[in-house]
Amino acid sequence: MAVYKFRVTFEDHEDVSRDLEIKSTQSFEDFHSAILSSIGFDNKENASFFMSDDNWKKGKEISLTEKTNGETKLALMKKSRLCDFIADPHQKIYYIYDFAKEWTFHVELLKIVVSEDATVLYPRCVKINGEAPKQHDAVVKIVPLPEDFNEEEVYVEESTVPESEEAEDGEKITLDGVVAEGEAEAEPDVEEEQPEGDV
Repeated sequence: MAVYKFRVTFEDHEDVSRDLEIKSTQSFEDFHSAILSSIGFDNKENASFFMSDDNWKKGKEISLTEKTNGETKLALMKKSRLCDFIADPHQKIYYIYDFAKEWTFHVELLKIVVSEDATVLYPRCVKINGEAPKQHDAVVKIVPLPEDFNEEEVYVEESTVPESEEAEDGEKITLDGVVAEGEAEAEPDVEEEQPEGDV
């Protein structure tokens, strides 16, 4: 029974790759799980393999879940053996994981070993190059502003209190100049009494 040795490379991170060995009679689903395990991704999203030519042009699709292409059902990973699709000793395959984020990989057959090692559990990762990117990087979600949004209504100048109205230590002055509730209040003005007899 033959063993295939593949190199799996991130399309957008060419310095990150994994070399995997898998038996020719194992399924694309086995291969799919091995790839994710080797790069530290979970196995919660959909995925597909695409048999490709030397120029990485996508051909026949092998899907993780049941899908149709027009009226034709696509091949399922769990029912598809690698040996039934490998026709070229340097076969190239596109692999896409998580169609929302489109993690895309180039998979290339490096070597075909005529016989398997009975002491080895396949599939297995035999070489690691580079650190894989994080699957769940923080995403900043941009929420569009409503059509009636008025910037002038929410914009506040950095200095909103005139110098003459600045609070003493321990006091807070609101935007309308009123001492904040619960804080120290300003002492009332007291008129000085005039001595009797002065005009």
